[in-house]
Amino acid sequence: MICYRISEKLEPSGPDSYREAGYQHVMVLGSTEWAEHKDDFDMGIEWDFNAIQSGSVHAEVNFDSITGNLLLPGMDRAQDTQGQFAFSLDEKGIIFIDDGEYAAGMVKNIAANKKLVNPCLERFLYDFLEQLICGDGERLKEYDRKLDGIERQIFDGDTENVQRDIAAIRNDLRDLKIYYQDLIDVCQEFEENENHFFKEENERYFRLVGQRIQRLYERVVNLVEYTTQLRDLDQTKTDEKQNKNIAYLTVISSIFMPLTLIVGWYGMNFKYMPELEYKMAYPILIVICAVLVIVSIAVFKKKKLL
Repeated sequence: MICYRISEKLEPSGPDSYREAGYQHVMVLGSTEWAEHKDDFDMGIEWDFNAIQSGSVHAEVNFDSITGNLLLPGMDRAQDTQGQFAFSLDEKGIIFIDDGEYAAGMVKNIAANKKLVNPCLERFLYDFLEQLICGDGERLKEYDRKLDGIERQIFDGDTENVQRDIAAIRNDLRDLKIYYQDLIDVCQEFEENENHFFKEENERYFRLVGQRIQRLYERVVNLVEYTTQLRDLDQTKTDEKQNKNIAYLTVISSIFMPLTLIVGWYGMNFKYMPELEYKMAYPILIVICAVLVIVSIAVFKKKKLL
């Protein structure tokens, strides 16, 4: 169990300090500790920690509290979960329920590095939500660079595995899009302040972090549209390559079509064909065929079909 009192900095305190008047508190408990001590916090809820570990981000307003679930997407693959934890808050503070070290690590980081000009629960939640999206700007830049590289591959004609790579990035972006949308919903739940746990003048913190998440969401939407454009571009380049191959085969067929006509002509085996008795007929026919081929190639090259 980790306990802090919200002051200019998060100050370590004891588990009994949650009832202390005049201060708001931050606590991190394991699921077993929560089951043992949940009645001590007087939040008026029957809340199953295991049931809320749903793999999604959400917040639910109760009569005497706000409960919900938060998670950290994996850094390598957005659809992987790096960590998830539940929370419950009221006007006295917030309690995180986490069997891992994710929530505890984030709270300790705030305690070590943040000095609050306006010490309050709202400002702490602002810093905590900021940590959830910390580094996501660079992550989206990396996806942008990957897509730029795929675009260069397509223009260079190296389209092997391009559709697979685009699909993998698109899946990651889709999961990030859902993640940011859920975080925006959580910020809106806090900002609505239905239970009046937060001071009205401090609701701006939720609006500010919500706007930052909204910008990340919009960047993800733009990247998803970029993947669609790259898929269409790859398909266009593939169609162009196929059309060129078909055109090339058509030109080759056209070059040899006169020769096919000659072969058919002399394959009719008529009895009276005077050139069959002529000594130079065969060499002359060879020359005619060669001239036809050369002229056809010259014509197609002039028309830039070869």
